[in-house]
Amino acid sequence: MKLFKRKENFSPVQTASGIRNVHPFSDLSGYSPFTSCEFKLYDSLKEAIPVIDAAIKKTVRLVGGFKAVCEDENAQIKLAEFLRSVNVNGTGVGIDIFVSCFLEQLLTYGTAVGEVVLSENCEVSALYNASLDDIVLKRGNNPLDVRIYRKEIEGNVPIDMDELISICTLSPKPGNVYGTSLLKGLPFISGILLTIFNTVGTNWERVGNVRFAVSYKPTDSNDRAFAKERTEQIAKAWSETMRDSRASDFVSVGDVSIKVIGADNQILDSEIPVRQLLEQIVSKLSIPPFLLGLQWSSTERMASQQADILTSELEYYRRLLEPTIRKICGVYLRTIGFDCNFTIEWDNINLQDETELAQARLNNANAEAVEIQNIKLRNEVKINGQQGT
Repeated sequence: MKLFKRKENFSPVQTASGIRNVHPFSDLSGYSPFTSCEFKLYDSLKEAIPVIDAAIKKTVRLVGGFKAVCEDENAQIKLAEFLRSVNVNGTGVGIDIFVSCFLEQLLTYGTAVGEVVLSENCEVSALYNASLDDIVLKRGNNPLDVRIYRKEIEGNVPIDMDELISICTLSPKPGNVYGTSLLKGLPFISGILLTIFNTVGTNWERVGNVRFAVSYKPTDSNDRAFAKERTEQIAKAWSETMRDSRASDFVSVGDVSIKVIGADNQILDSEIPVRQLLEQIVSKLSIPPFLLGLQWSSTERMASQQADILTSELEYYRRLLEPTIRKICGVYLRTIGFDCNFTIEWDNINLQDETELAQARLNNANAEAVEIQNIKLRNEVKINGQQGT
């Protein structure tokens, strides 16, 4: 009896680059104008400003889950098991991980690429989220033909089985194969915000680590004659006093004054400009501020209009993801011999208070009951009028 199964052989992932650290400046070998630099810029934004990273991750979670429903019952069972247990990127299990990574890549860079990996038996073995640093998208012979190339040391190599690869773009510009990042337009605002944060940190570092100005003024000619020696004595005594870990006194004679450097200056109030900049960032990311820990109002609840707007945003992202999900499910069903129709059913998005929703349903039911009663009364009046005539 075998305790361990033989490790399944995967076909090489087509969208994984073969370029490795050839020399310290290997990025120059696969240089692609604008795109690679832009991708690194968006990564830096997420790392430098936690609000941006938190907003993208919360959007990914709020999109919710889904299930695929097939007409054939046997296909339904196998497809559900596949979606639950498929290998993702070699470290994850389940299509939810693939979709989350796919959507985060789409929101961050404006373009997401995923691949269905087949085994030697032409069965779906894994799903792979391709790095945009490893591939290049170009126009083919006509404007509707998009070709995928893998970056290699010898140059860009075209990918053969591109039907196993799914590309999704967010708000692409006309004539451009790459999409537009959700973070586009934020580098300028974020740069100002980081400048403020850096300045505040520097000021507080100076305030916390106090510096003193010790001044000695000679009073007469005798003091002026020995001013240099007395200044060196005062500096030595002051240094010993400040280095002592215990509380100690500094005693001196003559006109000696001690002041804190910068004590007369005030730190600028950064609350208003920081809030204005964060409002610009939040408006771009379309996430309610309180979900990001920003308490700008006395209430922490969303209005029904805000919930509807956020729901429409999430449904838009679902529509972008669904073709990729359908392609993965379709490839899997065909590899196991099924050609049945299926639908993608998403989980319900509920962002409003259950009490308010229940009250709204009750009000609608009462209004419908009143309308039915009015219809019955009108019908009775018509019947009585006809009988009277």
